[in-house]
Amino acid sequence: MLSSFFHPKAVAVVGASSKPGKVGYDILDNLLKFTYQGEVYPVNPSGGAILDKKVYQSVADLPAGIDLGVIAVKAHLVPQSVRDLAARGVMAQVVVSAGFKEVGGQGRVLERELAQAVADTGVRLIGPNCIGIMDTESGLNATFAADMARQGHIGFFSQSGAMCLAILDWALDNEIGFSKFISLGNKVDITESEVLELLAEDPETRVIMGYLEAVEDGRRFMEVARRVTRHKPVVLVKSGVTTAGAKAASSHTGALAGADAAYSAAFKQCGVLRAKSVRELFNLAQSLANQPLPQGPAMAIVTNSGGPGIICADAVENAGMHLAGLKAETVEELRSFLPPIASFYNPVDLTGGAPAEMYGHSLRTVCQDENVDGVLVIMTPAATVNPLELAKLICQVKTDKPVFAALMGSHSVIQSRIYCMGEGVPAFDFPEEAVQAVRGMLAYHDWVRAKPRQPALNHGDKDKVAGIIANLRSQGRLQMSETEARECFAAYGIPVARSLPAATSAEAAAAAAELGLPVVMKIDSPAVVHKSDVGGVKVGLKTPQEVADAFLEMTSRVQRRYPRAWIRGVLVQEMVKGGRETILGLSQDPQFGPLLMFGLGGIYVEVLKDVSFRVGPLSREDADEMVKGIRSFPLLRGVRGEPPADMAALAEALLALSSLAHDFPMLAEADINPMLALPRGEGVVAVDARISLSPPKGDD
Repeated sequence: MLSSFFHPKAVAVVGASSKPGKVGYDILDNLLKFTYQGEVYPVNPSGGAILDKKVYQSVADLPAGIDLGVIAVKAHLVPQSVRDLAARGVMAQVVVSAGFKEVGGQGRVLERELAQAVADTGVRLIGPNCIGIMDTESGLNATFAADMARQGHIGFFSQSGAMCLAILDWALDNEIGFSKFISLGNKVDITESEVLELLAEDPETRVIMGYLEAVEDGRRFMEVARRVTRHKPVVLVKSGVTTAGAKAASSHTGALAGADAAYSAAFKQCGVLRAKSVRELFNLAQSLANQPLPQGPAMAIVTNSGGPGIICADAVENAGMHLAGLKAETVEELRSFLPPIASFYNPVDLTGGAPAEMYGHSLRTVCQDENVDGVLVIMTPAATVNPLELAKLICQVKTDKPVFAALMGSHSVIQSRIYCMGEGVPAFDFPEEAVQAVRGMLAYHDWVRAKPRQPALNHGDKDKVAGIIANLRSQGRLQMSETEARECFAAYGIPVARSLPAATSAEAAAAAAELGLPVVMKIDSPAVVHKSDVGGVKVGLKTPQEVADAFLEMTSRVQRRYPRAWIRGVLVQEMVKGGRETILGLSQDPQFGPLLMFGLGGIYVEVLKDVSFRVGPLSREDADEMVKGIRSFPLLRGVRGEPPADMAALAEALLALSSLAHDFPMLAEADINPMLALPRGEGVVAVDARISLSPPKGDD
């Protein structure tokens, strides 16, 4: 049925208007004035004719055989219009009308009515509150945009109609074409996941590009995206990246996750390339749509200026790629026609007097070098080179390697850049943008070549954890005591430091003697989340008297701070020596589910924010990447003669936490901070543990 949206034999416009400037007029006009060859039927109670087309006074009067209905009536009339079209057999519908949940209040009620109409009739619907859809192959323009997209191979979708209009306008001026152009609006029925599937099957679409504000079903989105990105690249820009307005979280993990970490992690895990800006979105999509993927990270630079060549070389290295070492035969070939003052190595500097023909010869020579995976051509405006002639020569080079042009400047090179874009050669203002596009293409190449990842789930003691959770539920508690949290972690194979509970100072001294002095003492109360903030942790207690005194001081201090808190007593814990402090965490993301975190731990974690995230359940590769993905990873690897931390054990602990979260989705948040990573081969030890539950649901 989704094909009816883009290749309909006939289209009905419900709410067609005779007044130019009205949405109903513009949609009808766009359907008629471009290359769409199907029938178009306007509907308006006034009847008559609009743009030489007979107007039908009601949907019931329409002929049979209409595939697509476009609705542009007032919001309160939309649900009935959907039902009326369905009764005439029109099962693909686009609602451009606004006035739904985006305005709140009565709009939300109307959107629920619209959703019910969709459910009752079985229609498939795009919108409401969208600008419509285009298909450049069939010439369909069922939008109120001011123009028609150029034909190309980028399938674009957006949740924002305003972004659609702005992007279309910019693309027209820059010779960028699209296969399909889809405005999703409020997504009352068809969502981004279904659009991904649709564009994946579209033979005219080589690259899928989109603007997202939120996803409706994160798990389904990841499932679809993993499948789609194996065959076509998906490039998305996601707005709403700050934590402004986010609900405060009580755990380190929840506080650090913010509003955006889950999206970044999910995109990475399902092969979606995330652009940080609309410009980067276009740069990467245009490159992927028109250039072959680089087969490796070795780049060559051809330039007429040393400075930009050096800037580009720095950008290549900073992006994790490197300059190709040119073969001796390539260097000798370059010597045969370049001036003696040129640089024959990489970057190949033709000097400022190089004409366009010299660029073309150099580019062909470098592309033939087996050591080169891709070429970046840089030109700064000079009297000796004709920018448009150069652009034509670049586009004429036949090669199976990606070629990118950085035509620097503005006035003298605008037409050259537009020419390159029209011929499928990505052209940029500056070298750094070109390098950014290459890096994205290489990341996609690596994703496609990599073996699909599988969740690595451990078999923990489910009965043990289920019993602890049931006990909490029976007491009406959401926060586990540290003892309960430690038991849950241990049930899934996470090593925990030995500890004993103590309800009196004498019990504390006896526990210390059993564990072996020195010891650590921690307050044992579900009400105290961050113990060190209220003096609830004592380290290095060396004698029984110190232990007894610490018990009295700690419990009285915390009782004064939390007079209504239930304080069981303390935990006396063995003092683990050595190791790097790390943190493992879990929070529940509303779209994607369990979000796992890893980073350097201790009291500074929220200040340094050196953490990595992934959506669970984790694969073994995910866990390894989380450990290696933090900025301070060299500290775990060992510096200045220090032994490396047991990174394999850290990865196993992450997999265990992932498995625990998978088996018990009611776990809202969890922290192990610190998790001490001992030297390689000696494992890890959880020193502090915290788990909280979500409020109970019917299926808990």
